[in-house]
Amino acid sequence: MRTLLTIVSLLATLSLSGCGYNAMQAQDEQIKAGWAEVLNQYQRRADLVPNLVNVVKGYASHEKDVLTQVTEARARVGAIQATPELLNDEAAFAKFQQAQAQMSSALARLLAVSENYPQLKADGAFRDLQAQLEGTENRIAVARNRYIKAVQEYNTTVRSFPSNLTAMAFGYKTKPSFAVEDEKAISAPPKVDFGAPAAAAK
Repeated sequence: MRTLLTIVSLLATLSLSGCGYNAMQAQDEQIKAGWAEVLNQYQRRADLVPNLVNVVKGYASHEKDVLTQVTEARARVGAIQATPELLNDEAAFAKFQQAQAQMSSALARLLAVSENYPQLKADGAFRDLQAQLEGTENRIAVARNRYIKAVQEYNTTVRSFPSNLTAMAFGYKTKPSFAVEDEKAISAPPKVDFGAPAAAAK
C-alpha cells in the first residue's frame, strides 16, 4: 500500500512538473517581485512631490492650477490600494495605470512651468529634487520593463499547450501588463502639409 502511494505521488509530481505548473509558480513569483519594485519606485516619486511643490510654490505661487493638478494627481495615486489582487483585475490595473499617467503628466507640466522662472531653476533644492525625480523616472521605466517581461513570460506559459490545460485546471489566467500611455497619439499617422509654403532661405 505504501509503495502504491509513493508511486502515485511520484507520478503526480512528474506530471505537474511536465505540464507547466512549476513554471507558472516561478513566473508568478517573478511577477510579484517585479510588481513590488514598480510600486517601490512609484512610491519614491510620490514622496518627492510635496517637496517639489513647496519649492516651486516659493517662486511661482501664482501658478496655482499647475500646483493643484500635481497635488490632486498625487492624492489620486495614493487613494488606489495597490494590493497583489490588483494584478488579477484588469479594470483595477488600468485605473492604477491611468492615475500614474496623470501623475506623470502633472509633473511634466510642473517642470515646464519652472522654465519660466530663472531663479527657481537656479535654486539648489529645486535642482536636487529635479535630479532625484529624473532618476526615479528612469528607475520606474526599468522596473516597468522588468515587470512587462515577467508578465509576458507568464502569459505565454498560461496560453501555451499543454501548460494551458494546467492553467485552466488550477484557474490561472493571464495577467494585465502596462500599455503605452498615449497609444493613440503614437499610432496616429504624422500630419504633413505639403501645401504650406516653404520657409524662405536665409
